[in-house]
Formats: sequence, structure tokens, C-alpha cells
Amino acid sequence: MLKKETSLTVGELARLLGITEMAVRKHLNILERDSFLMITEMRQPMGRPIQVYSLSPKADDLFPKNYETMTLEFMRDLKDLHGDNVIEYLLEKRSERQKNEYLPKMQNKSLEEKVEQLKNIQVHKGYMAELKKLGNNQFELIEYNCPIFTVASEFKHACSCETNMFKQVLGTEKVKRVSCKTDNEDHCRFLVEA
Repeated sequence: MLKKETSLTVGELARLLGITEMAVRKHLNILERDSFLMITEMRQPMGRPIQVYSLSPKADDLFPKNYETMTLEFMRDLKDLHGDNVIEYLLEKRSERQKNEYLPKMQNKSLEEKVEQLKNIQVHKGYMAELKKLGNNQFELIEYNCPIFTVASEFKHACSCETNMFKQVLGTEKVKRVSCKTDNEDHCRFLVEA
């Protein structure tokens, strides 16, 4: 209802939902606790101001988006028009942009610090990454989520671009993808060595 109406009071929500204002407040308290609401006060000619509730930008993430489908359709169209080479070019350009974004964050760091930094970047980008130290200068980077899974499933070159980008930003050729979600594995796993 807040998505449709953009802003509502407790009384308006109670009427629309057919429940008590007390019940509405319980739901609003939970949404506010989880940072899904913005609350503003509306002055009235008489009496106390009324609180008006609307969705926060964080709440927008709860509503379905169809970016992946549109991206995939565009990529298929480009492939039909210009062949596989254009897809490889686009994925490599993306990888180059990522490399240029990541490299400055890797300056003057040991391999362990670089891998930790890479994990943090991937977490921030939605990969749900985790890092395990296996031995002296040996690490396993695990990505539990793949934000580009739909595209990577159809255009596997995205996976090899990511692996090559990791090699460049970590400064080692010893980065090996040992499992991949696009190969029906549970997670993407990378072994990294000095």
C-alpha cells in the first residue's frame, strides 16, 4: 500500500487494511526497525502533528526488478546482430573497468591483504564472499551468491573474465576457479596462491 500510495498515516493504513491502528503500529515498528520506512510529520490546523509513513530507498530493494532479463535480451540481440565477438568484447570491457576500480585499493599490500580486500569488495557488490586461509600464502575465496548469474549462465565468458581480473588485481597467475555456480556447483570457489 505504501508503494502504491507513496505516503499514508496510521489511520489511513488501518482503514485500508481493515485492522486496528494498534496492529498497524506493530507492523510499522518492525518496518522502521529494519530501516524500511521514512517518517515525516504533517502539521494540522489544530492538535498535534500527524506522522506520515513512506518507504525508504532501502525498501525499494524488496520489490522485484527485471534488470537481468532486459540485460540478457540486449546481449542476445547484440549477439544476433554482431556475433559472439561483441559479447566477449563487452564482458572484457566490464572486467577492465572492474580491474581499474579494484587496483588502486590493492597498492602496497601483501597477497593476504589483497585477497582480503578483494573479498570485501565482492561482499559490497553482492557476492556474499568469504575468505579462508589454507596455508602460507594459500587462500580460498568463496562466492555464495552471483549477482550476474543469469548472464553468466548463458555467456560463460563472464566467468573467465572474472578469474582473469582476479589474477590482475591480486598480482598472481595462480588464481584457479575450482567450482562455478554456472556449472551447477553450489558456489564459485577460487584457489589463490602467491
